[in-house]
Amino acid sequence: MNIVVCVKYVPDAQSDRTFDSSDNTTDRVNVDGLMCELDEYAVEEALKIKEAGEGEVTVLTMGPQKAVDAVKKALQMGADKAVHVCDDALAGSDSVATSLVLAKAVEKIGGVDLVLTGMASTDGEMSVVPAMLAERLGLPQVTFASELTVEGGSVTIRRDGDVATEIITSSLPAVVSVTDQINEPRYPSFKGIMAAKKKPMETWSLADLGVEASEVGLDAAWTKVLETKKRPPRQQGLVVTDDGSGGAVLAQFLSMQKFI
Repeated sequence: MNIVVCVKYVPDAQSDRTFDSSDNTTDRVNVDGLMCELDEYAVEEALKIKEAGEGEVTVLTMGPQKAVDAVKKALQMGADKAVHVCDDALAGSDSVATSLVLAKAVEKIGGVDLVLTGMASTDGEMSVVPAMLAERLGLPQVTFASELTVEGGSVTIRRDGDVATEIITSSLPAVVSVTDQINEPRYPSFKGIMAAKKKPMETWSLADLGVEASEVGLDAAWTKVLETKKRPPRQQGLVVTDDGSGGAVLAQFLSMQKFI
């Protein structure tokens, strides 16, 4: 089983997120970043599949130089090898361009049985790349898996919706996105951190993938952010002191908010 896990380097949610004032793209250079937390579930699921049988886990990312930290963590968790697509022309790429680059990279890796992704990135939160990736690769795709089983050339998932739970099966190879309900990602052990230093990691450019610079980046994006405004600071809430009139004040407040 040859498994590829796509991961993304995103700004740390615990830090202030900013935008580049020159083009309104997310600032990925001057902020702390890390592997998208939702992608950790995809890495963990790939490792569980590998440990249950035979296989190899390749972790794949695209992004600036600092994005290498995302694949390093996946290697520390237990992935076997990594590919980092890095090229200055990628800056500002949208989901369409991202799916193109990832698809070309998956094809270059070759012989892939299963592509796993997280349910969304924690920066863009669009959830469209898995579907676009499957379309470009000509593979079936199933999304939002909260349970996953691979058996005899097919993958079966449980997909929990608002009104029903679906059990879906697909032939392999396929693209599958997983939710944060599917498992509990492991922490890299000291042994895993040391072992990761010796694992193979390749860096590919757009030229290595046969992708033209004109197909990616901000100029090629189908959508662009025109303007960003910093959210105003949250106002202090109303504190009601019950001096005998608290009930009336509270009722008046709820009425003003149209709750009653």
